[in-house]
Amino acid sequence: MNQKLIDLAVERGRLLERISSQRQLLAQQLQPLGEAMGTADRVVAGARDCGDYLKRHPELVATSVAVLVILRPSRVWRWARRGIVAWRTWRMLRRELSQLGLVDRA
Repeated sequence: MNQKLIDLAVERGRLLERISSQRQLLAQQLQPLGEAMGTADRVVAGARDCGDYLKRHPELVATSVAVLVILRPSRVWRWARRGIVAWRTWRMLRRELSQLGLVDRA
């Protein structure tokens, strides 16, 4: 009877060690997926925040629709591209100035 209990305890120890190594391997293999899911969570949260903001400020939606109706869509796209270029330039300039210590990042 004692030998049987010892054999069971040894087998249990082997199984626990095997389970532990499998968990470590699984965690290592799923790390990229976890990072991707974190990014997806941030994107979804940002979209929800944007939707909540637009729900609180319906006048922005109405103004945007009015601008699209009044102006031709090609003109709107042209100004949107200019705005995006200006925004990206501002972000890059601010990052560079921050790295030089001339501007605090907020």
